[in-house]
Amino acid sequence: MEFGVLGPVVAWDRQQVDLKGPRHRAVLARLIVARGRVVPAKVLVDDLWADPPEGALSALRTFVAALRRAIEPDRAPRTPARLLVTDGPGYALRTEAVDAWRFENTLQAASPTLSELQDALGLWRGPAYAEFADEPWALAERARLTELRLRAVERVGETRLAMGLAAEAVPDLDAHVTEHPWREDAWRLLALALYRSDRQGDALAVLRRARETLVGRLGVDPGRALTRLEHDILNQATHLAPAGNVWAETAAAYDRAVGGTRARIESTVGLLRNLAVTGGGGLEAARRHRLAAVAAAEELGDPDVTARIIGAYDVPAIWTRSDDEAQAAAIVAAAERVLPTQDHPSIRARLLATIALESRGSRAPRGREAALEAEQLARGLDDPALLAFTLNGVFLQTCYRAGLAGERDAIGAELVTLSQRHNLFTYEVLGHLVRLQSACARADHTAADDHAASADALAARHELPLVEVFTRWYAALRTDTPESYRAAAGLLDGAGMPGLSEGLLPLALAAHAVRHDEPIPAADYGPHTPWVDGQIHGLVEPPPGLLLEVHWALTAHAARQSGDGELLAVAQQALAPAADEHAAGSGLVTLGPVADYLS
Repeated sequence: MEFGVLGPVVAWDRQQVDLKGPRHRAVLARLIVARGRVVPAKVLVDDLWADPPEGALSALRTFVAALRRAIEPDRAPRTPARLLVTDGPGYALRTEAVDAWRFENTLQAASPTLSELQDALGLWRGPAYAEFADEPWALAERARLTELRLRAVERVGETRLAMGLAAEAVPDLDAHVTEHPWREDAWRLLALALYRSDRQGDALAVLRRARETLVGRLGVDPGRALTRLEHDILNQATHLAPAGNVWAETAAAYDRAVGGTRARIESTVGLLRNLAVTGGGGLEAARRHRLAAVAAAEELGDPDVTARIIGAYDVPAIWTRSDDEAQAAAIVAAAERVLPTQDHPSIRARLLATIALESRGSRAPRGREAALEAEQLARGLDDPALLAFTLNGVFLQTCYRAGLAGERDAIGAELVTLSQRHNLFTYEVLGHLVRLQSACARADHTAADDHAASADALAARHELPLVEVFTRWYAALRTDTPESYRAAAGLLDGAGMPGLSEGLLPLALAAHAVRHDEPIPAADYGPHTPWVDGQIHGLVEPPPGLLLEVHWALTAHAARQSGDGELLAVAQQALAPAADEHAAGSGLVTLGPVADYLS
């Protein structure tokens, strides 16, 4: 539900509230203008009436009471209001559900995405506070919000240009300058969008139109930015070229200059590493081509090149189940083959870290042994990126028993500190996600909220779209309703992470059912089937991973349901080290306090 002021009438939940008269809505609008601050009753009276009548304060209280009934219809009688509160000598609105505030918060974010900017503009349904256009208390806020809206339209244009969507930017920018011809930056963006759409003549015509409009209507000459852009377009300045052209020209130059197979293969791995963090499609493509690059390196018969190519793929990994177990096994085998040929500690550390990462979820001790050896080597070298890579391996190998959330949290804290000091932003995101998971295991949702917000901010700034999969699933865990889990599951489509997505939504719904004493729904639980259907499968030891406590808790639940005391004893023994934690260390699914399954 939401208060609406970006439209013709002040509204609640996008519907005009039946408040009998404009003064009721004026009280609501006046409190929204105050942005949560207390507005004294006397000020409200003066703002509502040019000449306050006898009994104005009593009338104000009546308006406030009507407002409270309208915006909190389910509030029990004689219980304190939560949204429109009395505070000292006046009233205040205590909510974030105001369309104008949500709009402004989006603009104030470090790097809002195109969709976020478009959603923010979609909150507008007309002029701000249009119903109170002539009220002195609304004038400044109306002007401020209007300016922010115009700037948001221009930021959408800027973002489209940055994404190489110049042609898509043209229609909206053209309409924008027609409606607001004094906006010089809008003219600049429109001309640039046309130029990048291979419409140089139209771009110059727009700049001439801008000059005629500014001089003819406002009596001012175009500013330096417009004048310089016209000069650059006439001279086809290289810096005006869209990023796609720069990429294509650079790639072509590299292709002409670099002819050696070894150099090409090593460069390919660098591209794959960057590709893997661009989104689901990029991750799938990187995974597909990575093994081919390793195989090509082995065909050269040069173990040094092979070792560098295997160890160069230092893409942060947060989930403890492999997306492609056959490929992971092949990478581990290749790393093990070349490891005895390498003496340099940094190369050995990278190979060992790769073995640790690709062995995630395995019960064999080799993965953890490799992780700890890699970390020991990295700590003796002055290479922060290598240390972060090896810590990632240690993290993935620190799920071999229940109750290790504290150890993982320490790894996450070191990753955040190390990454902030050395600008390793992908590992800084990893560190925050690790700490988010650990905070969930401690049921410290305040800390988890902070880490989720930090991860989202970094992801927005550095264009890391897959981070949202984990933060949105955490938000679903916080809400803990079937609807919230189903909404989060939509992000898994096309995310390129089958090791995460397979069976995750049914598992979350099963966990919700267990916690609310409801029957577990019939579904395809994929890799989680042995533990959800524990009464059928009996004892199946869960693999190491972030869902270890969840799997054991489900086993304990199934044992209770079936009266299998032996199975229950095994599950409780496995869960005992996590007695003070919640079965929520994944940050995605929760079965509540582990202690509930130990009694």
